Amino acid sequence: MMRIAIIGAGWAGLAAAIAVVQQGQHAIVFEAARVLGGRARAVSCTDSQGAPLVLDNGQHILIGAYTESLRLMRLVGVDPATVLHRQALALEFPDTFPHTTGLRLPDLPPPWDAVVGILRARGWGWRDKAALLRTAVAWRLAGFRCAPEATVEQLCAPLTRQLIDGFIDPLCVSALNTPAREASGAVFLRVLQDSLFSGRGGSNLLLPRADLGMLFPDAAARWLQTHGAQVHQGRRVQAITTDGVRWQVDGDTFDAVLLATPSTEAVRLARSAQAAIRDTAAAAVVQDWIAQAEALRHLPITTVYALVPDTAGSVLPCPMLALRPQAGQPAQFVFDRGQLGGPAGLLAFVVSASESDRSRVEQQVLAQARSQLGLERLQPLQTVVEKRATFACTPGLRRPGLALAPGLWACGDYTEGPYPATLEGAVRSGGAAARLALA
Repeated sequence: MMRIAIIGAGWAGLAAAIAVVQQGQHAIVFEAARVLGGRARAVSCTDSQGAPLVLDNGQHILIGAYTESLRLMRLVGVDPATVLHRQALALEFPDTFPHTTGLRLPDLPPPWDAVVGILRARGWGWRDKAALLRTAVAWRLAGFRCAPEATVEQLCAPLTRQLIDGFIDPLCVSALNTPAREASGAVFLRVLQDSLFSGRGGSNLLLPRADLGMLFPDAAARWLQTHGAQVHQGRRVQAITTDGVRWQVDGDTFDAVLLATPSTEAVRLARSAQAAIRDTAAAAVVQDWIAQAEALRHLPITTVYALVPDTAGSVLPCPMLALRPQAGQPAQFVFDRGQLGGPAGLLAFVVSASESDRSRVEQQVLAQARSQLGLERLQPLQTVVEKRATFACTPGLRRPGLALAPGLWACGDYTEGPYPATLEGAVRSGGAAARLALA
């Protein structure tokens, strides 16, 4: 059996380990943290009464087209229908709270779900709807391809300002974690193609009803250990070296190593590997990989958890609403966690590309909740800032590949691939890197 070291137990690393085990090889996983899941993990805290409460380090969304994520969940014993709330794609705003305006797709086969949804959209004029339908048809006729240097905003130039602000920008932020004025039009079109034309339900939103640990990482670790793999938590790898044939991870020998850490940690380990590579050309390849990884521009995401006290039922008219970010009101989305298996009255506000400090963002979000949702008695519970939550998915971006050197591979949502920084991109990357390592 080959011994494969996977450094990192986020979604990419766990997917890679599963692929290794399925090929009949021995996977050894090293995770520096005590909690599995990487940048999509559970977070322990206490509620307003001091009782234990499990939240997440960020509010994630899956979609029906995330076939690999859903396959892996089923494989390790997690039922997506139980842990995920499935609903039609909807981008609705609380303009007349508790009523909403915006887009909601019906349960129809594509492309009729999008056509009927656009025609029924509330708050859009016929000029807006006609412009969006014409533009969508043009994208499909072009095979969902555009110039590599095009931004999403340039791609959507035929649309009205209302559509850009009320539909394209929030859709782009939720899918690419990057504002439309900066985001890659090519990646945006790929996401639209896979979600809207992958089959019935591909565009559905899948909102977690359990904490992110229960969604996949915890069950994946149990599955791996049951199938003979090792998962070491709380163990940070110091260095990887090579004798030119096999690889050493802190002195332990392996046939191959997969770097499944965030890009900054992968760079640290790649430098230690580069120092041990005697072949000049091979070392230069590793240096080029390091340069591409270091060139990525990372963006923070802040999640503000807050509680509406003395609430027995739902706070919002639906589990998820889009908000209108503006000066001093930075959140783009709010989730009613009480409708998603959490305590009644618990809300999660998401601020992508968050630049202010934690306390300032928290106060701004509370003010935004009063202004846009009419919630006066909102109590802050926990504010989580992921400083390197995602990378800026900009036009023409060169992302690091999976291969660094013979026997040394990398995987993660930041590596080369068709998807932005998503859970689906992470698990697909992990599986692909494992298959290459075993080839």
